[in-house]
This record gives sequence, structure tokens and C-alpha cells, in this order.
Amino acid sequence: MIITRRAFTAALSLTGLAALAGLSPLRLISDAMAQSASDVAKPVSLPDMVLGPADAAVTITEYASMTCPHCAAFNATVFPKLKAEYIDTGKVRYIFREFPLDIKAAAGSMLTRCIANGDAQKYFAVTDMLFRSQNDWVVKNTTETLTRIGKQAGLSQQQVEACLKDQALLDKIAADQKYASDVLKVDSTPTFFVNGDKIKGETSIEEFQKKINPLLKS
Repeated sequence: MIITRRAFTAALSLTGLAALAGLSPLRLISDAMAQSASDVAKPVSLPDMVLGPADAAVTITEYASMTCPHCAAFNATVFPKLKAEYIDTGKVRYIFREFPLDIKAAAGSMLTRCIANGDAQKYFAVTDMLFRSQNDWVVKNTTETLTRIGKQAGLSQQQVEACLKDQALLDKIAADQKYASDVLKVDSTPTFFVNGDKIKGETSIEEFQKKINPLLKS
């Protein structure tokens, strides 16, 4: 599902947002279909949020939706291992890109971008917080919880409201999502690209090791 300008504008208000139900992502499976690494690496509308060195031998790009339970599970169980073994040691450059599956996911991504204000470390920290509190803000009290998180991060009530109504930001997220859908054929979350090689669905650390280790030796 591509989050369109019309659908978001019609749905997103501080009262309307709380009433919207998120879509339930389908159970995902592995897909080894390769994508051009250059297509994955092309500049996007929003600055990439990146961990790890620019000259790392391996680049992993994740497309995720903030309301996706499989993305949250990956964030909690696999990403910390991946970070410790490969990102923190300088072997992997890790890019996180938004692919909102519903209106609530788009709102979560917008708030994360506003809080981080270009700071990748802060961006990943807020992303982690939203994934870990997913049940609170997706299933219930969406507006209240996002507002509270925004305020805890230093935004005022007015800044949170302005963020969630920022049409330019939404347009950029939608444009990047459309590129991922049309060119990279991303149609579910999480989807990963390891040096351009596509993997669909929640993926174990062992599966990543099988992909990454040969690339480090080559």
C-alpha cells in the first residue's frame, strides 16, 4: 500500500488518527531475487539514516513499516546481534528507509524524522522506541502516545502537531516509497537488500551471516 497524499490528508487529524486501524501485514517469506545495487543506492527524497562507515564492504538497506509486527520482532531480536557483530565493528553500513503500510506507520515515521532532525543515532533510537512500544501506539491511544513520545524527546505540543501535518515531509516519504515499490519491487515489510541482493521477511542472524560473510572475504 502506497500512502497517498489524498488518503493521508483526509485521514490524519489529531482526533481522526487515533480512530484509524492499521493494516495487518502478511506473514512474509524469503526471496533471493537480486536487485541492482546501484538502484538501491540511488539518492532518495529524504536523507538516508545510516549506521556504520561509508566505506564498509557490505551495505544493508532495510525497508520497514513502523506498524509492522515482523519489523518490530526483527528490531528486538536480530538487529542488536547484527549491530554488535557487523555494524559496530565497521564491516557493515546499515541504512533504514521508511515503507509505511498504513496511515499510523506514516505518522510514526514523520514523528521520528522530526525528532531526529537529521541525527542518525537519534533516529535509530526513536525507531527502536516506537517498535518496542508498538502495541501502545498502534493498537490504542495512537495520537496520545505519539504526542507523549514527541514531548519526551523535546518537542512541544505545537511542534508535534505541525510535524504530523507536514505535507512536504509526507510527500517525500511517499515519493521514496513509490520508488521502492516501482523500481525495487518492495511490496512488504521488512525487506532487506544486502549489496543489492533482496531478502523478504523477518530474517535470522544466521541467514544474514550466510549473506554477509562471503562478501567480506571477497
